[in-house]
Amino acid sequence: MDGAAIEIAGLVKRYDGRSVVDGLDLVVARGEILALLGPNGAGKTTTVEIIEGFRRPDEGEVRVLGLDPLADGVRLRARVGVMFQRAEVYSQIGVLEAVRLFAAFFATPLDPVALLEQVGLAARARDRYRSLSGGERQRLGLALAIVGRPELLVLDEPTAAMDVSARRATWALLRTLRTEGATILLTTHLLEEAEGLADRVAIIDRGRLVAIGTPDELRSTAADGAVGDRSVRLELAVPLGRDDEAALSRLRHVSGVRPRRPSSYALATTSAGELLVELTAWLLARGIEARSIEVARERLEDVFLRLTGEESGS
Repeated sequence: MDGAAIEIAGLVKRYDGRSVVDGLDLVVARGEILALLGPNGAGKTTTVEIIEGFRRPDEGEVRVLGLDPLADGVRLRARVGVMFQRAEVYSQIGVLEAVRLFAAFFATPLDPVALLEQVGLAARARDRYRSLSGGERQRLGLALAIVGRPELLVLDEPTAAMDVSARRATWALLRTLRTEGATILLTTHLLEEAEGLADRVAIIDRGRLVAIGTPDELRSTAADGAVGDRSVRLELAVPLGRDDEAALSRLRHVSGVRPRRPSSYALATTSAGELLVELTAWLLARGIEARSIEVARERLEDVFLRLTGEESGS
């Protein structure tokens, strides 16, 4: 893609002979927010570290703003902002002092005082870093990442440890940065964050890209590849036995069954109305008591779990 912020083609990274990134292809367009999702060990962190120039790929090609993140690292530093999930600064430095220090590295930085107001740390400007809570340290990390007006922001779990209010304020700030032209790549375990913030979502598993698209596009792909973004959630009085669960999966209008918790099942379908009729008759014939049957749009969480085989989004 011409003019893409990030271009990855055939990326491979091995540790001890095992591929943690295995032929990954990914393009991040300029001016978009892309959320990178995957279960633990999927290769997200390694991919991000290669993009940032901290690791060398074994195979494949990576371009960041048209440059090689290893060979052109010095040229990229003024154009790329990075926020690590866990990073520390000198414990005795003041909050405003830290932002002013980072601002001094750039030709046209944001105003440090105004930036602390934006990230909700104005009241802590004179306090030492060591006195900040985990969520406040995250907000300071975000401020340090954006103070140089980067063209590209790479954020690793940007709202980890933040309370709900700080998290939503951060989302609003990131949307503003995108509107002003910044490209944002973020990793997150919060599927609500990806669903509500990202223009597109990329899901990787075992080092490979398994799905990419807008949240709506991902939700509209049923388990068998057909289009249909409806699911039926079935809550029973007691869990199904193995034979009954197998029989449930063979119903004509069921394209997949995923146990959500004991006695609760998500049924993928492309025809919710017909499935309701079929399911009601099936339950009655087997004498199975249903506590609730709900027709719902498939959530991004459902898509993630289906594609990665994970039992939770973490």
